[in-house]
Amino acid sequence: MRSRVSASLLALLAVCALPEAARAFCGFYVASGDAKLFNHRSEVALVRDGDRTVMTMASDYQGDPKEFALVVPVPVVLKRGQIHVGDSTLVAKLDAYSAPRLVEYNDPDPCPVASQNTSMLRAGAVAKSMEMLEVRAEKRFDAVRIEARYQVDEYDVLILSADDSTALLAWLKAHGYRVPMQASKVVESYLKQGMKFFVAKVDLSRRAAAGIATLRPLQIANESPRFMLPVRLGMANADGPQELFVYAITRTGRVEPANYRSLKLPDAVEAPAFVKGDFANVWRSAFDHLVEKNGMGVVYTEYAWDMRWCDPCPSQPLSREEQRALGVWWLDEPDPTVFVTRLHARYDKASFPEDLVLQETADRTNFQAKVVVRNEWQGEAKCDNANAYMRSLPGRREHEARSLAEFTGWPVERVRTQMGVSTAWLKPGESMTPYNPADWWERLWKN
Repeated sequence: MRSRVSASLLALLAVCALPEAARAFCGFYVASGDAKLFNHRSEVALVRDGDRTVMTMASDYQGDPKEFALVVPVPVVLKRGQIHVGDSTLVAKLDAYSAPRLVEYNDPDPCPVASQNTSMLRAGAVAKSMEMLEVRAEKRFDAVRIEARYQVDEYDVLILSADDSTALLAWLKAHGYRVPMQASKVVESYLKQGMKFFVAKVDLSRRAAAGIATLRPLQIANESPRFMLPVRLGMANADGPQELFVYAITRTGRVEPANYRSLKLPDAVEAPAFVKGDFANVWRSAFDHLVEKNGMGVVYTEYAWDMRWCDPCPSQPLSREEQRALGVWWLDEPDPTVFVTRLHARYDKASFPEDLVLQETADRTNFQAKVVVRNEWQGEAKCDNANAYMRSLPGRREHEARSLAEFTGWPVERVRTQMGVSTAWLKPGESMTPYNPADWWERLWKN
C-alpha cells in the first residue's frame, strides 16, 4: 500500500516556470567563479501527512544561472521519481492567499429606525475591499560518494554522501564550485545524522533547447519521521538576517515549531484610513517592530485556515488541481480536509542555532492577521444617534492612531499628522475620553 501511495504522490508533481527574480531554497549556494550570491528570503511549500513530505523550494537567488548550484541535506538517497521541477506560480498563489490583509468596512448611517438597524449593521460588517501584503586541508575524494545522478529537465542533480564535511566541501571545490568553508561544522552535523546531500546545477544547453528563460524551483518528495527544514546551511554565505516563509499544508490542522518560540500576529489591528494607500510599508514596519520587540528567532503564525474557503479573501484558495500539483495526495478520499499554516521568521546564526523542527497539531481554529479600517459615515447629523456618533469620532481617531503606533512602533504624533488630526480640540486640563468602539453601536441598537 505504501508503494502505491508513494507512486501516486509523485505523479502529482507538476512542472512550470518561475518569475524573473530566480529563487531557490534555504540551503547554501555554491558558485563557480567569484559570484557573490546572497540568500535573504526563502519560501517553502510543505505538504505533510504521516512521514511523507513534498517540499517545493523557492528563494531569492540573484545571479547568473550558469553559476547557480543548490545544496540541501535530505534524509535518504532520493529516487529519480522523487525529484521534479516545481510550479513557482503555486508558491506565489499560496503567498497571496495566506498573506496578512487589510480589510475595509463602512460605518452605517446612525439615523435609521430600530427596525432597520439589523440590516444596516449587517451591511456595515461586509468587507468592501481588501489588500494584501504581500519573505540564502583536503582529503581523499573516495570519502565522497555519488549515490545517484539524474537529469531533471534543465537541472543536473547529484545525491552525495560523505564521511566528513572537509571531504565533501573539498570535493565540491575540486569540481569547480566556490564553497563557503564556514559551512563545515553545519555539514558535519548533518553527516552525523546520516543525511545525504542533494546538489542541483543548471545545464545551460538543455535550458536553452527547452526555451526556458528563468530558473525554476525544485520539488522533492521523501518519507522520514523527521519533520524539519535545514535552515542552517542558508546562513553559511548569508548577507545579513534571513526571512523564511513556510506554507505548511496538512490534513490535520495547524503546524507549529517544536524547538523555537512561536507567536501569533495580531488578528485585528484597528487603523486609520490612510493605511489603505500605504499598507505594504505599514506591514513591513509592523514586522520590523515585532522583531525589535521580541528578538530574532521567533516564528510567527500569520495565517491558519481550512483551504476550502477564506473570509475575507485577498485571493481565492488553490484549486484541487493546484493542490495536487503541490503534492496533496489525499484529495480523492471521502471528504478530504486540507489545512494551510503560514509561518514567518527572521533569523540569523545566533538566533537559529538549530534547524527548524515542525509539528502538526489537531487545532483547526481559523486564524488570520489583518488590519481593519472603518470608514467614517459622512452624512448630516439629523438625529440624536448621529450626534452621539459624531461626538465619538475624536476619541475613536485617537484610538486608531495609538493602535497603529503601537503596532508599527511609529511615534503617535507621526500617525496623527498622517491622519490630518490632532488633539487641539481639547481644552487645558482636559484629557481624551477613553474610546469604546461598542458604545455608540450599543446606543444605536437600544434606540
